[in-house]
Formats: sequence, C-alpha cells, structure tokens
Amino acid sequence: MSSQPDSASPVASPGRPPSAARERLLRTAAALFYRDGVRAVGVDRVVAEAAVTRATFYRHFPGKDDLVVAYLRAADGAVREHAGEPPGGADEARAWLRATTRELGRTVCGAGFRGCPFINAAAEYPDPTSAVRVAVLEHRAWLEGAVRTAFARSGHPDAAGAARHWMALRDGAMVAAYLTDPQVARASLEHGVDDLLAQAPGG
Repeated sequence: MSSQPDSASPVASPGRPPSAARERLLRTAAALFYRDGVRAVGVDRVVAEAAVTRATFYRHFPGKDDLVVAYLRAADGAVREHAGEPPGGADEARAWLRATTRELGRTVCGAGFRGCPFINAAAEYPDPTSAVRVAVLEHRAWLEGAVRTAFARSGHPDAAGAARHWMALRDGAMVAAYLTDPQVARASLEHGVDDLLAQAPGG
C-alpha cells in the first residue's frame, strides 16, 4: 500500500507538498510498527532509522500517538484509493466485491504478512476513546459501509447483514492467514464471499 499524507497532522502550508522528512518518518514508522508492533517501537528508534533529528520529529508530530494515527490514516487512504467507490450497476457491484476480496486474498498470502495493521493497532490500544482506536474504527466503518453499498447495489436482500458477514470473513482470514495456512484462509474467504453473492439475484 502506498502512503498518503495525513491531513490531521502538522504539515506544510495548504497547496505545498508535505516535507520529505515527514514522509520519511511516516514510511519508516509504518515499516517498524507493522513488523515489530506499535508499542515496541519508540520515537528514538523511528528518528534514528529515518535519519532525522528529534526536533524534526516533533516539528511534524506532537507525540508518538500522533505518528501512529498518521500511519493508520495513511494505510486507510491507500485502501480507499485502491478500492475506489463501489460501482452503481448490479453486475459491476458484484465484480467490485469479488475484486476487493481477491485483493485481500493476495494480501494475506503476501511475503511479510503479519495480520491486519488496524486489528494489530487496536489490540495495543484498548482504550476506545484513544485517537488511535478512533482511527481504527473510522477505517472499519468506511470499509463496512463501502461493502454494504456494494451488496445493496448487487441486489442482495440483506445488504447490512451481508456486509457484517463479509467483515467477519475478512477479519478471520487476516488472523488465520498469519497464524496458520494463508492459502487455506484465502480460499475460505473467497468461498464465503461467493456464498454471500449467491444470495443476490444473478449472483
């Protein structure tokens, strides 16, 4: 996934690109957080591996949690950009759901996969009021909403229920792929979505 600028964190003036140092901090943090865990990676390590000063870090991020939120929002932005909006036609909406599911399957089978970055972050930030947890929930709300729209446009008789089912399949595949056989998790995910789409006319 490609990183996207986080509009909620301090950046350059409107109309100017974000600084190279900020982008380097964000890329470095994203790799470290995903590989080693958010709590295990401190500001000093991010600063050292990004080759910037602490003053530069704090010029862009008031604290570590702000960096974590920016990391999650960048991941969210990348998913949204890649997925796009569900199309309006029934056949196109079904194709969007299958393509989104196949992309998820490729992700869980990819080298270095360590689970869902949003689920991982939520596990490390149990306080539901924390900015990190809010960023996780915002992503999940968008994703479930997009899937619900696609099921509705496909003609599914219970789009909301199908979207919740899809999210459960997605979460299960993310966890199972990391803990067990990713190919089995991928196949189970895709079969489950085929079953959901079979409930829609023309599915």
